[in-house]
Amino acid sequence: MAQVTHGLRGLLTRAKNYDLLQTVLGAENVRRVLARDYIQAEPGMRVLDIGCGTGGVLSHLPTVDYVGFDLNPEYIAAAQRRYGARGRFVCGDVNRAPADARGAFDRILAIGLLHHLEDGEAQALMTLARSLLTPNGHFLTFDSCYRDEQPRIARFLIDRDRGRNTRTEPAYLALARNTFPNAASFVREDLLRVPYTHIILRCALAH
Repeated sequence: MAQVTHGLRGLLTRAKNYDLLQTVLGAENVRRVLARDYIQAEPGMRVLDIGCGTGGVLSHLPTVDYVGFDLNPEYIAAAQRRYGARGRFVCGDVNRAPADARGAFDRILAIGLLHHLEDGEAQALMTLARSLLTPNGHFLTFDSCYRDEQPRIARFLIDRDRGRNTRTEPAYLALARNTFPNAASFVREDLLRVPYTHIILRCALAH
């Protein structure tokens, strides 16, 4: 969710260290809120999780057909050990998704991903997500966000995040609306145990 210290970059490639930091920051609450209030998956839905990390959001979803992608083999191995047959986890670039995902999805997630991507990369991701969504599906993102008058400690921590492309709310929305006719944003500052500003985008093809 929030990777906040430059010196931890190498350590956070290890699944155990990544999960420990997430626990300390309060990431379980983040996943719970995301699943309940924004993802709103129903049993039997197909869910694609792009940049799934160790798959933590799956603990808060009902019984769904879940596919998770991540570039880090340690994260994928940890997710496979934790969830077994409850989900399918693929180590590789998300551009493999059309071949490996097999079909359209009701929910596509990119949790903590956009702020790692340049605008062109983020646009390509959204175009890919659009191509894999069912007509009534939703693409959901969750990222750090800059805003006026945010707590100084929040800005300090965001400045030190591993992702170097944190944007403002209008900038995230502009990216989304280039691809999705219906994109809504939700800014939250109450999800972690430390001051932090997040933005959730909920994007759909239909109004």
